[in-house]
Amino acid sequence: MESPIPLPVERAIRKLGADLSLARRRRHITQASLAERMGASLSTVRRMEKGDVRVPIHFFARALHVFGDIQALEQLLDTANDDIGLTLMDEQLPKRVRNKRNTPEAL
Repeated sequence: MESPIPLPVERAIRKLGADLSLARRRRHITQASLAERMGASLSTVRRMEKGDVRVPIHFFARALHVFGDIQALEQLLDTANDDIGLTLMDEQLPKRVRNKRNTPEAL
């Protein structure tokens, strides 16, 4: 049995769908045209815009590509900007670094 979708995830997907719909309409692109450009079915585009959580992420990526905004997806979890991950890594750094005996650096 599949676990239920957390409410914040569902809300985020619904917002993404609404934002895709708005972006499409602002560009005067029909759902059918977007579907064709994405290589998807019309029903997939409709489901995306309704915020259907069962739509695979690659369709959202394809829509972003059509809108010229694929960089938004690339930057989602950019490790260089992962403050929490970097902080956790920094906490694991040794307090001191010592040369090992009998190594070229120690001589």
